[in-house]
Amino acid sequence: MQLSVYAGELERLVAERTSELTVTNKRLEASVDSIRKGAEEYRSLFLESQILQKQMRQMTHQVITAQEDERKQISRELHDEVVQMLVAINVELATVKAGATAALKKKITHTQQLVENSVTAVHRFARELRPTMLDDLGLIPALHAYNKSLAERGKIKIHMTAFTGIEALGDAEKIVLFRVAQEALTNVVRHARATLAKISIGEILGAIRMEISDNGRSFLVEKPVLPKTPKRLGLLGMKERVEMVGGSLTIESARGKGTTVRVDIPFASAKAENQSQVNPKGK
Repeated sequence: MQLSVYAGELERLVAERTSELTVTNKRLEASVDSIRKGAEEYRSLFLESQILQKQMRQMTHQVITAQEDERKQISRELHDEVVQMLVAINVELATVKAGATAALKKKITHTQQLVENSVTAVHRFARELRPTMLDDLGLIPALHAYNKSLAERGKIKIHMTAFTGIEALGDAEKIVLFRVAQEALTNVVRHARATLAKISIGEILGAIRMEISDNGRSFLVEKPVLPKTPKRLGLLGMKERVEMVGGSLTIESARGKGTTVRVDIPFASAKAENQSQVNPKGK
């Protein structure tokens, strides 16, 4: 009798435990299913994010390309039309000056000086928009000319050493390097209070490296980009340009050491691309 009571109690306990395990098992199955669905949603969102990032890069590429084309056109128009008109005005002023009174000659001379200053300013604007030297002579001469102009206006010394093989890069890569140098040096003049800037361009393993350093004030590289910080928006633009041609950009800034902007652009792939354009497959 007592044994049957124990047996019944045991059966009841086993049934309760089995019921509890069944409930727990269902909960685990529900949790696993939820986790699986969450993982699938995460993968879907991740793939969607990758697609959006690719589309954003393509759009950025198109925008930057359009900007460069527009800069090139405006620069040429400034050189070919505006400068020529200003020169023509100066010629006319010289003709009028020949038969003018002494007082009028003085005014004409002053006006001619203003016109000459305008010609110089237009040349500078055109170079900054898109230096014709970049297209006609190459990156190194364009950088030398830009550095000379900026140093004179910004009261700063700029030293440059360059690996001539850089001219083997494609037009897109050379434009990116010029724009990065332009933006970095402009930031040095405007914000760093530096007295010296250095540009070095050389070849490292499989890539071209350009470094722009200065002896001026440092800044927080990791500080987030805010709408009221145009300097940092410029840095963001540099990064996008470099990544557009498969390169990488790093910035180091430390108190007492100034700032260094470093750009690495794959060299072998660029040479291969140029070669494929010169000798298309099957031709």
